[in-house]
Amino acid sequence: MRFTPVVIILAAISITGAIAIPFGDPQFLDRAIALELLFIILGILTYKGFRKTLYACIPVAVIVMVGNSLAPPHVEMMTTFSKPFNAVILIIGGYVFQAALVGTTILCLVRTPRGIIQKQKN
Repeated sequence: MRFTPVVIILAAISITGAIAIPFGDPQFLDRAIALELLFIILGILTYKGFRKTLYACIPVAVIVMVGNSLAPPHVEMMTTFSKPFNAVILIIGGYVFQAALVGTTILCLVRTPRGIIQKQKN
């Protein structure tokens, strides 16, 4: 149990989501809360050392990025900055942190088996 880069990114996504939810559309409140709970659960399980949760991080991050790209209100907000705070939060939480989650998860998955193999050789 330690704060890996994946856990830190998941915490950052959760914090950003908690800040963004009150400014979002109330009709999507239930889905936004469910998605944030998913990131919190993934963060807790990853922190506790459950390696299989890493395999869930990549598709969830990709789904979030694709969903944000396919939602016309999100695209309009990000391109026009009609609501600057919402647009910045959306770009940071919906793309920057999601891409960071994919990258750190892949690095973690690639590095861990090598460490186990090296320990067995010694």
